[in-house]
Amino acid sequence: MTRLLFGLHMHQPVENLDEAVSRAIERCYAPLFETLARYPEFKFSLHCSGWLLEKLKRDAPEVYGNLKRLSDAGAIEWFSAGYYEPILASIPSSDRLEQIGRLSKTLEAEFGQTPRGLWLTERVWENGLVADLRAAGVEYAVVDDYHLIAAGFDPEEIEGYFLTEEGGEKLALFPISKALRYAIPFHEAPQSIEAVAQRKLAVIFDDAEKFGLWPETHEWVYTKGWLKAFIEGVLADERIETAHYADALNERPTGLAYLPNVSYYEMGEWSLRAKDTLELEKLQKRFDEEYFEKVGIKFIRGGIWKNFFVKYEESNRLHKRMLQMNRLLLPEENREDLYRLQCNDVYWHGVFGGLYLPNLRDNAYRYLARCEKLLKRETSVEDSDFDGYEESRVNDGTFVYRFYERSGGQLIELLDLEREFNFQNTLTRRYEAYHEAILNPPASSARESTQEEPENGIRTIHSLPHRADEATLRELHFDWYTKNSLIDHISDEHFDRESFRCCTFREFGDFANQPFEMLAPLHFRREGGLYTERKHPTSLEKRYSLEKGTLHFSIDLQTEAEGIYRYALEFNLHFAHYDTLRIQGKSLNEGLEILGSEFMIEDPYTGRTLTLSFDREMEGYFVPLRTVSQDEAGYSLTTQALSIAMVAPFESTMELKGSLCLS
Repeated sequence: MTRLLFGLHMHQPVENLDEAVSRAIERCYAPLFETLARYPEFKFSLHCSGWLLEKLKRDAPEVYGNLKRLSDAGAIEWFSAGYYEPILASIPSSDRLEQIGRLSKTLEAEFGQTPRGLWLTERVWENGLVADLRAAGVEYAVVDDYHLIAAGFDPEEIEGYFLTEEGGEKLALFPISKALRYAIPFHEAPQSIEAVAQRKLAVIFDDAEKFGLWPETHEWVYTKGWLKAFIEGVLADERIETAHYADALNERPTGLAYLPNVSYYEMGEWSLRAKDTLELEKLQKRFDEEYFEKVGIKFIRGGIWKNFFVKYEESNRLHKRMLQMNRLLLPEENREDLYRLQCNDVYWHGVFGGLYLPNLRDNAYRYLARCEKLLKRETSVEDSDFDGYEESRVNDGTFVYRFYERSGGQLIELLDLEREFNFQNTLTRRYEAYHEAILNPPASSARESTQEEPENGIRTIHSLPHRADEATLRELHFDWYTKNSLIDHISDEHFDRESFRCCTFREFGDFANQPFEMLAPLHFRREGGLYTERKHPTSLEKRYSLEKGTLHFSIDLQTEAEGIYRYALEFNLHFAHYDTLRIQGKSLNEGLEILGSEFMIEDPYTGRTLTLSFDREMEGYFVPLRTVSQDEAGYSLTTQALSIAMVAPFESTMELKGSLCLS
């Protein structure tokens, strides 16, 4: 007899766009639980993140009502996790306990169940979690079968559940079957049922969004009747009984297992730098598929989830600001927004948008702003990013400014506390592994073959064909420096709006992405060089001062290089809606080129006017900074910032004074 442990995981990023959540409800959650409500004898397990549970209760009472009826009928076993769906390994121990405890208490109050099991967000495992999970009342958690393979187990050994321990604290682990994860709901219902029946304990716990929200799945699961056929087929099959994880825990475990720091295989690929992801794919292709799945996958794998903090500087900044708030906020102060800030989606990027979605980053910085409002006005200096270089942070009660000595003494945060908006919430254009298919598309025959429908089912999200149109190709550019503000470039007469937009201008200096010395919290200097046929000693000193929403800056540049160069001071400013911006009264469109000493940017979304002023006439280039990213629907072209270059010629020396005023 096969026991089917059928689990569903439901999550939306905290305060995700209303249209995105409404679409998920309409195409997935509503029909999913309407269908399941017809079969209360079909036992399953469910995890729903706390914010989404609140949203469903408030805005989708019919969905919430079905959840309540199924739970009361004994069909649902509820699983806990962090309330706002954090990666547990990425937040402090005390916050893990608070977040898990909050969701467990909510489930007790709403559905009368005390969860014993835990959904491990993105299946990110670290051994250090065990003690906190046990302290939170968790007896068992779900991981992937890949977790055990990475620990050295053979696929055929992975049956039932395992025990692990850390410091003598014991936890049960249920490994999710990859074969079932890729079969359900993508294969025909009879095939999926047969795959279930081949196992003594069939463990599946996966995204509910696969049942209607992922591409091609709504019609397949509901219109064509996959879900109905699957449920009825399972209930009619004498070889299979549906059960809860708690029921399976009554049986003896398969044995003892210790896991490495790991998530699912695809996450390991995504967390690598692009060149390493491509090399990993090449290495994998050197083996036939059967050998790789049985043997190679034990030894050949990608990185760990926390690599995203190394891969994306913007992710690391936000994460370390969260940790900084955890240290600075007193226990009795309101920590609700800190917990919201810990929601995982914004910190990584794979087949979903994640970090590349500006609205998720805007939400995160809104929570950060609310945390900063609870703190006193102060100027502080510390290595909050944990990279060996210090950042200066000024909270003046209206804005928070942060400057970074590692990259040019540049502005890396401009957090408007009144508007709860970070104008420095930009994203750098990076080469990603999936860009290779755009730059060097596969041969026509190979490409066409990947677009064929499977014989018995539909494609998973990982095998959908992605095509890039001409507009996307035109925007595929990569930056060799991080897109902060107050970046110093030294170039020549070929620096113009187009070379700036494409990041193809010639750089003579070493100031745009190199460390400066922090002489004081708002005073930076670098002894660097201009490079032609040789290095010409060059120094650049930057001073900042702040008053009433205005950032004043002065730049002193001196070089031994002969000739006339073009100095460009670069700003990258983030806005919520670029189509509504007015720059000197003009719309951005594809870019602007303006001559003057004062430049006004009107932002209707925040109601702010940002004014750049200089002590001389400058050439101003204004261009949209766009990224090409992959998501479940294909490739997305997203405006991440307004890139601004203020350009003036100089010879030997230059003293420039200016200001950025927000009114």
